[in-house]
Amino acid sequence: MRRNTDYELPCHLSIRTPADAVRFINLVGFCVLFPVKNVPLSSLYYAVAKRPPTGWGKYSQLIWKWKDELPKRRRAFYGKYFKGRATFLSLEFLPHFLAAQGTAVEASEVEEFYEAGRISRNALELWQALAKHGPLPTLELRHACKLETQAGNARFKKAMLELQSLLIVTHSGATQETEAWASNRFDLVARAFPQQVRQARRISEEDARTKIAVKYRTLYPCASPVQVARLFGWTKAQAVTALAL
Repeated sequence: MRRNTDYELPCHLSIRTPADAVRFINLVGFCVLFPVKNVPLSSLYYAVAKRPPTGWGKYSQLIWKWKDELPKRRRAFYGKYFKGRATFLSLEFLPHFLAAQGTAVEASEVEEFYEAGRISRNALELWQALAKHGPLPTLELRHACKLETQAGNARFKKAMLELQSLLIVTHSGATQETEAWASNRFDLVARAFPQQVRQARRISEEDARTKIAVKYRTLYPCASPVQVARLFGWTKAQAVTALAL
């Protein structure tokens, strides 16, 4: 079984500021926040600390701030994307991921997505609430969708993961709603990254997959079509075609 560090890329950058973090994200194109078992990608944590996590320390605190700051300032997409885990996508690659997913959509297209069976009823309501009210922190969004109960919170988390995995919703900073940890703030990708959504509409799904696959093969030359297909959620045939071009 591979260790978490097997997929970490050598990084000679000294990453101490948000701008440094953006440079790293732009360099790799897409990465996870912390190393994740069975997600063969580099992590921002390792790039900063130059070692695997050993607990919650200064590097964890640093990148935890950046995961709120960078998407809020529109420097990178951040959300739960790869295998439902915390992910950064660079602004260069965001249009290609949107095109590959077929989700370069406007806020007004929510009903079409629901009627096509691409999202659940709870996801529909979250999308509609964000479209109506603008960026909202977690508790306000749950209240707007009448998901305040414990069972409602479970439905909220499932629907929010659904929307993030489709690149319809992004994190957009944090809000101190209670005395505990600050709440995640969410926004629609169509509103947060309109330029990247427009760019995505000019990219075919095949071209998008090729761009992503070529970048991944550049980072990991030994990656197989099966590995690529599993990571990006494609069929093996799609991965083979993308890697062949």
